[in-house]
Amino acid sequence: MRSIRPSFTVRRGRGVRRTSTSLTAVALVSALAFTATGCNGSGDDNANGDPTATATASGTGDGKLRIPDDLKRRLKEHGIDIDKWKNGAWKDWNRHDWLREANDFVNPIIKGLWNPDRMRGADDPDRGVDANDISGDQGVTDPTPQPVKAQAATPPYHSSAATSGKLLFDAPGGTMVCSATVVQDPAHPGKSNLVWTAGHCVHAGKKGGWYRNLAFVPSYNDQGRSAAELENASRSEIAPYGVWWADAAKTSQQWISKGGETGGDGASYDFAVVHVTPEQGSGGKSLEETVGGALPVNFDAPAVPKVQSITASGYPAAAPYDGQLLYQCQDKPGRLSIEKSDPTMYRIGCTMTGGSSGGGWVEKGADGKPVLVSNTSIGPVSAGWLAGPRLGDVAKGVYESVSKQFAGR
Repeated sequence: MRSIRPSFTVRRGRGVRRTSTSLTAVALVSALAFTATGCNGSGDDNANGDPTATATASGTGDGKLRIPDDLKRRLKEHGIDIDKWKNGAWKDWNRHDWLREANDFVNPIIKGLWNPDRMRGADDPDRGVDANDISGDQGVTDPTPQPVKAQAATPPYHSSAATSGKLLFDAPGGTMVCSATVVQDPAHPGKSNLVWTAGHCVHAGKKGGWYRNLAFVPSYNDQGRSAAELENASRSEIAPYGVWWADAAKTSQQWISKGGETGGDGASYDFAVVHVTPEQGSGGKSLEETVGGALPVNFDAPAVPKVQSITASGYPAAAPYDGQLLYQCQDKPGRLSIEKSDPTMYRIGCTMTGGSSGGGWVEKGADGKPVLVSNTSIGPVSAGWLAGPRLGDVAKGVYESVSKQFAGR
């Protein structure tokens, strides 16, 4: 989440500080692009460089990936050597080589990179900007909501919140974490491999490009164990439903063009869709089949007065939270207008902090069943509220583009 200080300051969280890992075999993944910035993090990788993007390779459904000749050629054109990449070259963030355009997303799989230490080591160095980033009220913004204390979700998360999980990635500042949600895929009913998150969790916006080593962990820490209990936990205990690498990611062109690292720039279009493939294989099962469900997405979400309640989920990592547990906030939304020319956002009271960025916002649909209507984008450093974009035609275009990319596979 990108946040805001008491006087109205927006902060974006960061991620994990621990980075030592055995970098084993690399399998390259297929990728489409359009994305944005990171969430919770910090790190000891090369902080002077800048993130890259992702490419396109085809998965076999058993965790194995084939790297087509045209992809190898394309990677070479971008100066990416697979052998060097898997041996640590991905840590070199050269701003001049930072892939940022919509179709530049490249995400080679590095098996074993996301070990328990990297996954649980999320950190959150606060970064704030002056309230001028959240201007443009235009008489539309409703009064600031009262804080709603986030409630810990009931473990096992696989039973209480099966579609929720963590999104992990590397950025120039280190290893980072966001939250994300499994959503339905119209091209593969009942067998979706799509994940919904914030744009700033995949792409750095107007001053950056695509992040690296993007992976989704459904039902992270499924048993809801404390940080102390996780100290010696195995990978299967922390990620019982596997690590799923992004082989495609897309966000809005508005986020790529306008998105700010902190503040509200581009927040009304701060959403992204990621297609994933299992690192170790899933026995031929899709992500949806593996976790037991996927949420439909409503791209014609009702105006604020018609929404009685929204529930936001996420893994907050900034104090007083530590990023290991899943939390939820439920509140009746109000309106937040950042720019007159941009769509009005939903806003709810919530005490979740950085790391909850990208987490799904859910309401009851017309049939009474849960439906995703937004995701966490921004909130104050003081952690009293969260805001998320209303999903319309632009969001639908992003979603359908990723779905169609894999429609024939």
